[in-house]
Amino acid sequence: MRRRRFLARAAGLSGAGALALSGCGSGGDGDGDAVTLDVLLAGYDGTVGTSIEKRWDAAVRAFEKKHPAITVKVERVPFLKLDATLARRVKDGRAPDISEGNFFAPYAEDGLLHSADQLFDVPVQANFITSFADAGKVDSVQYGLPTQASAPRLFYNKALFDQAGLTGAPASWDELRSYAEALRGIGVATPYALTFGPEAAEDELLAWLLAGDGGYASLSGYDFAAVENVSTLTWLRDKLVVPGLAGADPAKLTRTQAYAEFLKGRAGMLLAHPVLLSAAGQAGLKFATAPFPKRDGDGAAPPVGLNDWLMAFRQNGRLSAAQTFLTFLFTSPAARTYGSDTGTLPATVSDSEELEEDGAQRALWPFVHQLPDAEFHPVGLRSWATVRSAVRQQVGRAVAPGGSPAHVLEALDRVGSSA
Repeated sequence: MRRRRFLARAAGLSGAGALALSGCGSGGDGDGDAVTLDVLLAGYDGTVGTSIEKRWDAAVRAFEKKHPAITVKVERVPFLKLDATLARRVKDGRAPDISEGNFFAPYAEDGLLHSADQLFDVPVQANFITSFADAGKVDSVQYGLPTQASAPRLFYNKALFDQAGLTGAPASWDELRSYAEALRGIGVATPYALTFGPEAAEDELLAWLLAGDGGYASLSGYDFAAVENVSTLTWLRDKLVVPGLAGADPAKLTRTQAYAEFLKGRAGMLLAHPVLLSAAGQAGLKFATAPFPKRDGDGAAPPVGLNDWLMAFRQNGRLSAAQTFLTFLFTSPAARTYGSDTGTLPATVSDSEELEEDGAQRALWPFVHQLPDAEFHPVGLRSWATVRSAVRQQVGRAVAPGGSPAHVLEALDRVGSSA
């Protein structure tokens, strides 16, 4: 393991040096003058993501010190407005050189992006965790560059579990339901926080579908209405939502609200990202994490893979500078934007292995272990942005009392086929 990490790191750094000579030795892209890279990133306005902003700022400072001929001009927009802002800028002919975002497939299909093999030497590109690199592909070519990775786990409040006489994490859905009943018995308002609200319902939904041996798509395309998926949502409706074990109204419960409820001791269990680790520690909460259980208890469910995507636009002709910056970002220790303070994980093999040997990052180890097995939203499909919006708007109705999982899932398939 150490040898493989050393070779990947050494090869990546040698690639960075070669690109630095071609991109900066002549002062920038093409004419010997200094160059400015326009970079669009998410802003978090003092929320739990503030530390991510600080890491990015540190990475940019370190890069500019090493490559003084390239200035990185960072523009931040609120996270929830990032995709719309990027789409508007591209439509107006003002694409940034590099942008963070949730969607890359439409831009790739329209020929607006540089591919990963245009941006990186082979060892640098090969260092991405395979599951994340594959998720960044359109028609077998990688355009999405994964950063700030995550694979959420089941968080549970150990103090509440102790009070309810519960030991360890639930290992099946039936156990999860019985645990939720026990938590309600001691007055917990939200035994399991089912986040089917309009912030990240697509993440919660995929976790449950994967745990029920289903998913969003088959080889032929979207397959929301698969029998396994209907069975999963029927179980959620009848076993968690109708009995009042999933909060007052899962269709309105956002991830942000669920995190806040957990930190206040009002939610017993929830699916959450490692960003919650630091906040829970600071709140003095006694908690633990566990893999999300498969329906029948036969092991852990496949984890949901999540991350931010970086993409490099072709419009402004600053390929050499983009190569230099992105290679630095994914190979230099000075450019790391992940860690326990940000609650995000590396998307490269070498950095993951290094983090797993760092005792100070021990709380992140179980999350890192999940990354190679992660399964993703169909982000490589142009239609995913439209389908994701429909999921957020409609899935809560499927599990509401009197709701029809089959009808909602069939409607989502129709959205996918027409988008």
